[in-house]
Amino acid sequence: MTAPIIRAVGLTKRFGDFTAVDGLSIAVEPGSIFAFLGANGSGKSTTIRMLIGLLRPSAGTIDVDGVDVIRHPRRVRDHIGYMGQKVSLYQGLSLRENVEFYGGLYGLSGADLERRWGALRERFALTDAQADKVEDLPAGARQRAGLALSTLHQPRLLFLDEPTAGVDVHNRDLFWELIHDEAAAGVTVFVSTHFLEEADHCDWVCFIDRGRLIANASPEGLRQRYSGGYQIKLTLAPEQRLPAAHALAGTAARVAATDAGLQVTAAILEPHLLAVLNRIGGESADAQIQITQPPMTDIFRRVLQEAGEAP
Repeated sequence: MTAPIIRAVGLTKRFGDFTAVDGLSIAVEPGSIFAFLGANGSGKSTTIRMLIGLLRPSAGTIDVDGVDVIRHPRRVRDHIGYMGQKVSLYQGLSLRENVEFYGGLYGLSGADLERRWGALRERFALTDAQADKVEDLPAGARQRAGLALSTLHQPRLLFLDEPTAGVDVHNRDLFWELIHDEAAAGVTVFVSTHFLEEADHCDWVCFIDRGRLIANASPEGLRQRYSGGYQIKLTLAPEQRLPAAHALAGTAARVAATDAGLQVTAAILEPHLLAVLNRIGGESADAQIQITQPPMTDIFRRVLQEAGEAP
């Protein structure tokens, strides 16, 4: 079994009488996209700052890529890329000048820097922005530039703190495409966000509230536990309804008759159910199948409700 690339146990941070992070334990698998979700003020940024060695915890242990972060906070920074809520680009300098500055920090210069940046500027659509002062860049371009610079030294781990805040829907989608590209290349991505729907881009989801872990599962696992399931509406001709109901009876889904056909509720979209739906849809050109996925916002509401009811 592969060892986690990030492991935190009992992680706690107090500021005087206020506890920002309270006994948090998480494990992140290598090469995964790990979503760290919670409302503003829930402790996400404080946790990330402890994981990357910028803030010393009050209690707990942290291991990141084999480095004891509490004992060796500087050493972990060679293993990671980091992009904070405010993109760390130096105003008054052009994007290209920022690239050269960060390249120097990472020990990249000359042909090595040019080769690496040449690939990144194309991939992140930044070629035309190189000569622009960073304060003149649109928000989406600034975010892409921040992500590009955080990957300049090809780290094994990326920590992204609210990377899509303040950008439009198009740039958010583009940003997630770039994150998936990094994960496909073997990079582990730890991303915090308060856009709950972004959890569906991730392999694993951790919800925190007031510094405490309240849910920790895959997106599908959360849906299975905290929602009423997928709602599947089948619009069928009268002669199709009974055969379709019989076929669906062999699945784990619940089936009910409607005026237009069938209503199906399923905890998960398991392969056998999908195969049956495909067969039903293929038997008639008039058949219509509409699948509604439980929204992550509703799931988080249920998670909070159950956490509040817990003793």
